[in-house]
Amino acid sequence: MKHGGRRERRPGGCSSPLAEGEELLYGIHTVREALGNPARRVLRAFATKNALNKLERDFRTAGITPEEVSPKELTKRLGEDAVHQGVLLFAEPLPEPTLADVAAEPGILLLLDQVTDPHNVGAMLRTACAFGARGVVTTRRNAPAMASGVLAKAASGALEHVPLVRVTNLARAMSELRRDHGFTLWGLDSDGEAVLDCATNVPERIALVLGAEGKGLRLKTREHCDAIFRLDMPGAIRSLNVSNAAAIALFALHQGRRES
Repeated sequence: MKHGGRRERRPGGCSSPLAEGEELLYGIHTVREALGNPARRVLRAFATKNALNKLERDFRTAGITPEEVSPKELTKRLGEDAVHQGVLLFAEPLPEPTLADVAAEPGILLLLDQVTDPHNVGAMLRTACAFGARGVVTTRRNAPAMASGVLAKAASGALEHVPLVRVTNLARAMSELRRDHGFTLWGLDSDGEAVLDCATNVPERIALVLGAEGKGLRLKTREHCDAIFRLDMPGAIRSLNVSNAAAIALFALHQGRRES
């Protein structure tokens, strides 16, 4: 997602703005995976002495010489809340995949219905990577921005491995997945008719659809699902943070596919 109209100070005393289309990547795991991704073009790199010691081989292999800065300089650039771990990259966005790209082969897709929290989306990307999902699909609007680096940090490097597809209309994308690529679409909701667990018979091509915190799945999204499942939770609270729910559901789908 482009980052227009916002001027930000670079670290190391450089005052040029964050350019249109640039993204920030920070954190040891995030940067290490980005440096190892041939599709990722790094424009500038900044690191503390401690971070350089940890990432020296990665920078050398990527052919990049970072500018050494102090931790305070990175904190000033990124803010007190950013756990930068002493390293920051300015990079071009990855080539944007299409829905057809991630649907070409059998597997699991994760579809997010207007999930806007970058920490949640990043956590789901990380979980999707761990369970070998083929991709994550979000809407273009009502989805987290990429430029600030918050989503990438939460994904802890998974953004370099799991394609992130952005579509204009989720319901239309769901119809395309079913019609053109043979996917079965399962929604996840606390009021679902059936329980999703490790004994569930999982189709070869499956898309799991999750809604935003609070709102859940929109009505139109629910109508495009083939079935609505719930997680079996015996406790007093029957709903989970969406990223936690996604992790449990992906585990169940993975186990179900192994058993089928």
